[in-house]
This record gives sequence, structure tokens and C-alpha cells, in this order.
Amino acid sequence: MDIKLSQCFLAVDDHDKAIAFYRDVLGLEVRNDVGFEGMRWVTVGAPSQPDVNIVLEPPLADPGASPADKEVMAELLAKGLLRGVIFATDDCDATFERIRAAGGEVLQEPFDQPYGVRDCAFRDPSGNMLRFSQSRAR
Repeated sequence: MDIKLSQCFLAVDDHDKAIAFYRDVLGLEVRNDVGFEGMRWVTVGAPSQPDVNIVLEPPLADPGASPADKEVMAELLAKGLLRGVIFATDDCDATFERIRAAGGEVLQEPFDQPYGVRDCAFRDPSGNMLRFSQSRAR
């Protein structure tokens, strides 16, 4: 049995800002942009990984969710308390400089972690944490 990651989901509060960040700053391609019942989903991904998608979705993508639940999710997103993603890079320092120069909100400058990677972290325009990790040769 072969199991592979196909999609992961990130909540965003403004799809147009998210597209500008993920496409123009990170260099991901926009693969799909769909609306349904007043909500929007935008799929992005790295050109080098055509089978892996990141779906940018509303903070609570459930048409049956109560207004109170939607508000709580929006508040958690605004505080940066929802999970993000970790990207692999072959040059953490160059990736950091490129994203910082484009106005990315820095959470952590490049740092050698005790678990064998050099990484840095940013927030996307919605507050999600994005880490960029470079494996260190042992």
C-alpha cells in the first residue's frame, strides 16, 4: 500500500491577499479557484510537487456552522492560533531574505535547531505560521 500526502488546508480570511502572498512571494502556482455557497477555496502548490496541494479555505468551511462558531474560528485565525505548514527549502537563508524583502512578517530568523534543521518562520497575511526548513548534513 502506497500512501502520499495529497492536500492540506489552511484557513485564510482574505483569499486575494493570500493569493498575492502564496503566488507572488512564495512562488506557488494557483491551481484552482472555486466558490460554493458564499465561500471560496483556492488551491496552490509548488511547481516541483504537482501532486501536493494546499487549499486556502475560509476559517470555518462548513455552510452549516453557526455564526458564533464562525466568529470563534475567525478570532483564532486572527490571533495566529491555527496550525500552519512547514516547507522544505535547500537554502533557508536565501529563502528568508527573499520573503523578508517582499514584506513577509518575520516570526523567527534562520536558526539551527537541535533536531537537525536550519529553519525560519513567517506569518502569512491571515496569521498562519509558515516554517521554511533546510536539512543540515550530519
